[in-house]
Amino acid sequence: MPKELHPYAVLLRPIITEKTTVLTGLDKYVFEVDIRANKNQIREAVQVAFNVRVVEVNTMTMKGKPKRFGRRVVNRPNWTKAIVTLLPGDKIELFEGI
Repeated sequence: MPKELHPYAVLLRPIITEKTTVLTGLDKYVFEVDIRANKNQIREAVQVAFNVRVVEVNTMTMKGKPKRFGRRVVNRPNWTKAIVTLLPGDKIELFEGI
């Protein structure tokens, strides 16, 4: 059984791009989350942090890209992205005004 993560340690940062701004109109918000977190932990973290009701959580693991440092090529670490769908009418003020 995985170690329980604190709700505030699950969400690392919001992802704000043109694509995610369009999703905001559909009540979907995108976050980078801890790679060890599961969907239930992500749901609880968003509900506790932003006082909203979560309908659905979709997650995907993003592969780390290769980066060059002189002659040496290293891979960036893999990370997890979560798309969180809220109940219609609920909003996260963090994303407003962008």
